[in-house]
Amino acid sequence: MSLSQLRSFTSGDHGQSERLTAEEEKNMARAIRRAEQAAREAVAGIPEADEILMRRPDRAERTRAGAVDRLEEAVKAVERAARKDPELKVYARQATAAWAEAENLRWRLAMSGRRIAHGEARKLAGPFMDEEDLVQEGYIGLLRAAKRFDPDRGIRFSTYARWWVRAQMTRAIDHTGRPVRLPGCAVEQTRNLRKAMKRFESIGIEYSIADLAEEVGIDKERAELLLSQGNTISLEQPVDDGPRPRPLDRFLSDEDAPQPDAEAINTQELGRMERAFHELLTERQRFVLTRRYGLEDGEFRTLSEVGKEMGLSRERVRQIEREALTRLRDLSGIRGPVVHPNQPSA
Repeated sequence: MSLSQLRSFTSGDHGQSERLTAEEEKNMARAIRRAEQAAREAVAGIPEADEILMRRPDRAERTRAGAVDRLEEAVKAVERAARKDPELKVYARQATAAWAEAENLRWRLAMSGRRIAHGEARKLAGPFMDEEDLVQEGYIGLLRAAKRFDPDRGIRFSTYARWWVRAQMTRAIDHTGRPVRLPGCAVEQTRNLRKAMKRFESIGIEYSIADLAEEVGIDKERAELLLSQGNTISLEQPVDDGPRPRPLDRFLSDEDAPQPDAEAINTQELGRMERAFHELLTERQRFVLTRRYGLEDGEFRTLSEVGKEMGLSRERVRQIEREALTRLRDLSGIRGPVVHPNQPSA
């Protein structure tokens, strides 16, 4: 079933889902198996079907889903053959009816987990895909899960389907929003790394890449690679609303390229600041700012450290610092015309 068919189907009354108990899920899955078996028996012995069902499966077809896809192909092949051979019509009708029953039950089983698709879509919706599109992707994931679900494994369909829903959504997000494609597992690991980052930050714990990697269960090198790729976005992604959305590359400039206007302004302002630093401040004020902000050696120092060097109290150093900054702000002329009030005491 295509994405457009999904949208059309779920927009009507057929989109209503039913909540199934664990036992009802198992019974429905077993009914799907019986219907598939009935379809298989109906086409057995017909050359067009046997050619498909008995061919050596490739790697993708060795799964349960691959076997179901081959059965569907065989049923359709018998339907085509029956148009030319009237003797096959009865078998084609039996196979088609059994297959339609299996499809209907599979859809009901998938839609019993519809709330999973909506819940995961709310979590993953973002700038690359909105919630509505993710829900449709989630329905595809539910159908994939229904095609593979084994009722005898002792696991709820809702539990089993959640993985397929999330995998389908993350794959869609990656293929929609990234110019460089990443495997679905890498997208999920990147998301888990960023969740771990937020969790550490929310509780105020410092962390390293190694800590994040250990939290997610991957090695440090892979974590570094994934985080370096995690913010990759498409420059064609629209970034504003309106009748004519514009792509991101229309708003970006080369940050490394020199900007003549900004460079001239920065040079002028830095020159004024340097002159003000030497002309407006006392030697003591210059010493405090130089040591506090590491203007000479890049080493920031606390008020107490500067006070010990000068033989002054911490509070006195703070007063000198405040006086110096106020004087620079008021007299340097960087933010307005130069005014010369009375010079404060040092």
